[in-house]
Amino acid sequence: MSWEREFKKRMKTADEALGCVKSGMRVYIQPGCAEPETLVEALMRRAPELFDVEIVHMMTMGCAPYVAPEMAGHFRHNAMFIGANVRQAINDGRADYTPIYLSEVESLFESGEMPIDVALIEVSPPDSHGYCSFGVGVDTTLTAARVPPPLACSAETSPHSAQRLRP
Repeated sequence: MSWEREFKKRMKTADEALGCVKSGMRVYIQPGCAEPETLVEALMRRAPELFDVEIVHMMTMGCAPYVAPEMAGHFRHNAMFIGANVRQAINDGRADYTPIYLSEVESLFESGEMPIDVALIEVSPPDSHGYCSFGVGVDTTLTAARVPPPLACSAETSPHSAQRLRP
């Protein structure tokens, strides 16, 4: 089977892709400017049916709707690095902070100390060989994508990086 057919077979809307998230799961969101906003928005639409979902990321640049007071009970954020978008929620006790060195984050995922149930990542559209790129968001995302959880990838136009993942 060609990679194109396999890729098309796996294509889903963001809402369909986020159907794999269940109450009590831990969801990794690709950090920084590579945050998959389309997937985060789809996850927020599921809030009424989800409870106690832990959102983990290093630091995002988006609006972080999962830390809003009305999301209490549905989502609980766990920041490894605190950005302006989650600082107030942490100060108010609506979100958590796990202090850690950047070099230690991947070992949390690989060792199972902080198992990831679902990883939300942003990738480039496939190139002519069927490979996708994490673009500017390689950091800990490659490890999060390699551990066994389901992946929800948003294939947006983004620059290519040296790290690539075949769909």
